[in-house]
Amino acid sequence: MKVIATNKRAGFEYFILKTFTAGISLQGSEVKSIRAGHVSLNDTFVAVKNGEAYIINMYIKPYSYAQNFVPDERRARKLLLNKSEIAELNGAISQKGLTVVPLKLYFVKSLVKVDIAIVKGKKLYDKRDTIKKRDIARDRERELRQ
Repeated sequence: MKVIATNKRAGFEYFILKTFTAGISLQGSEVKSIRAGHVSLNDTFVAVKNGEAYIINMYIKPYSYAQNFVPDERRARKLLLNKSEIAELNGAISQKGLTVVPLKLYFVKSLVKVDIAIVKGKKLYDKRDTIKKRDIARDRERELRQ
């Protein structure tokens, strides 16, 4: 498993409730661009339309050597999930305060996969608590090394 991109803000901005693994339907030279690492998961989310899940606002830089067909860099890309998983995501999205965001993008052999999660937003005091716990863990690690 080769990790290409991660959504570092997701762990800080949200409580992660449940995770899923999904494939992505890509076009043309998008795989080559992803393999080169020209992808960003910032401000990306998942939406369910007509019984299908789509990843919205994921940036894939156009491949520089592609000549004929260059897809839109921020188009909605279909996620390959089971019908029961899509129903669970749709139920979570319809609840107030829950959303679905991607966590990381990676290769399994030659296939592009994405980990998505049902998340709940953190309040400001929750974020402060997260920072405090992270600082305590970092200090503890320093003491153990010395």
